[in-house]
Amino acid sequence: MFKKAEWPRQLRSQHWYGGTSRDVIYHRGWMKNQGYPHDLFDGRPVIGILNTWSDMTPCNGHLRELAEKVKAGIWEAGGFPMEVPVFSASENTFRPTAMMYRNLAALAIEETIRGQPMDGCVLLVGCDKTTPSLIMAAASVDLPSIVVTGGPMLNGYFRGERVGSGTHLWKFSEMVKAGEMTQDEFLEAEASMSRSSGTCNTMGTASTMASMAEALGMALSGNAAIPGVDSRRKVMAQLTGRRIVQMVKDDLKPSDIMTKQAFENAIRTNAAIGGSTNAVIHLLAMAGRVGIDLTLDDWDRCGRDVPTIVNLMPSGKYLMEEFFYAGGLPVVIKRLGEAGLLHKDALTVSGETMWEEVKDVVNWNEDVILPTEKALTQSGGIVVVRGNLAPKGAVLKPSAASPHLLTHRGRAVVFEDIDDYKAKINDDTLDIDETCIMVMKNCGPKGYPGMAEVGNMGLPPKVLKKGITDMVRISDARMSGTAYGTVVLHTSPEAAVGGPLAVVKNGDMIELDVPNRRLHLDISDAELAQRLAAWQPNHDLPKSGYAFLHQQHVEGADTGADLDFLKGCRGSAVGKDSH
Repeated sequence: MFKKAEWPRQLRSQHWYGGTSRDVIYHRGWMKNQGYPHDLFDGRPVIGILNTWSDMTPCNGHLRELAEKVKAGIWEAGGFPMEVPVFSASENTFRPTAMMYRNLAALAIEETIRGQPMDGCVLLVGCDKTTPSLIMAAASVDLPSIVVTGGPMLNGYFRGERVGSGTHLWKFSEMVKAGEMTQDEFLEAEASMSRSSGTCNTMGTASTMASMAEALGMALSGNAAIPGVDSRRKVMAQLTGRRIVQMVKDDLKPSDIMTKQAFENAIRTNAAIGGSTNAVIHLLAMAGRVGIDLTLDDWDRCGRDVPTIVNLMPSGKYLMEEFFYAGGLPVVIKRLGEAGLLHKDALTVSGETMWEEVKDVVNWNEDVILPTEKALTQSGGIVVVRGNLAPKGAVLKPSAASPHLLTHRGRAVVFEDIDDYKAKINDDTLDIDETCIMVMKNCGPKGYPGMAEVGNMGLPPKVLKKGITDMVRISDARMSGTAYGTVVLHTSPEAAVGGPLAVVKNGDMIELDVPNRRLHLDISDAELAQRLAAWQPNHDLPKSGYAFLHQQHVEGADTGADLDFLKGCRGSAVGKDSH
């Protein structure tokens, strides 16, 4: 049971701003060049608004406006807001992949918090990696922190059809390759995909991670689904600003909220919403930062029997705008509670329990948030498969897969890396048909490097022209949360460190058996051992910079792909004054 701290008391910021010493006057005096009155340094909570706004992070392009609403709420509650620009890892622009920089962002932001006079933090996020990186950082420092997201874009429309960001990009791209859509029509459709500020309007990674923040209890109830341009998004930002001030007074920290029960709630919520496979790798990393023992087995155990009831792309037909109008994530969490699948007493940033937050909400559209008996799939969640091809596990999203492929045996068509795939996939002489299994290597945390979202490999044109839209695909890469298909991801150990994936050959038979959680390379143990013994790495290693640090220290996807020296380092938030 959480016990509120005594108030008033001396806060952390007073190590910088309280008193009359030379060092305090150094800190406080420089701040006054911004025009702050002296009484603002009287011991009231100083709140850092960690803003991931950037012109090169289009999902977060409206966060400066939201920051002003957060500030208003902080002022109203008697706090002292300080907006701080922080590392913004854009999914849209960063190469080789934003995932390469999630850990760098978390490290940089952790030190931003640790080294400056903040008593609490508002994590202003949106784009895929900004949400986990800021939560990871806040968890490591363990100061009172609260998430407010930028919200999804409005629905896209093209020729009368709903267009889901990302989802329709993959769909239209395949249609062009199949000769079902012209390039000019593809360009015309581009303008309809992103018609307002905000993140992906599908249940992609951004919407999934906003939902995970809410399901963990790290955001106010209802935060996840409000569209970015809806006035209620601004209200949410202002209420969040008010709430963080009281959290500081109570000393309500991430470690009080992000418990094992909270993570189990989030896993079940991810199953119910048909959330992104990227949630696996991010929640594992977050749990590591607060010292919670979360594993892939927890994902399979908690999510296996949870039905997917949110009818959103890429699993269903609607978009985030309709999800919000239907009642949003609180309705889903209430359904979990009614089904006995929720730790109702889990604490949230509001100071109330999860059940207290959602028990009275109403579902306003049962075609968007479905009754359990009409679920998209009765066994949703993220499936974890293991076998001699993935001794440490691999993941698959059943709600986005083709049911007839969940049990499949096929001939391997191997691509050594993403460049090899791109060089071969459009060649009509490629020996492949729809019964084959596409295998791509060297795209994991160390291999790409960074583990890019390339696991949903596009199908070869000669297969698409037959009207086939899905094949089994296996890699150590990730997949965009907006994508779909029977795609096995995060295969661990990855190929770049000599995992079994590295020694798969063209023509090998592979068996995928999702009901029995099995992924098997059909060769003898002796043959597999012989191949592994003869394996040699075939990719260049970085020589300097962050890429070198990442290569040396990143862990496997099965534990969250965090840097090994950053796990379990919570606390020590008060820095020593160097002046």
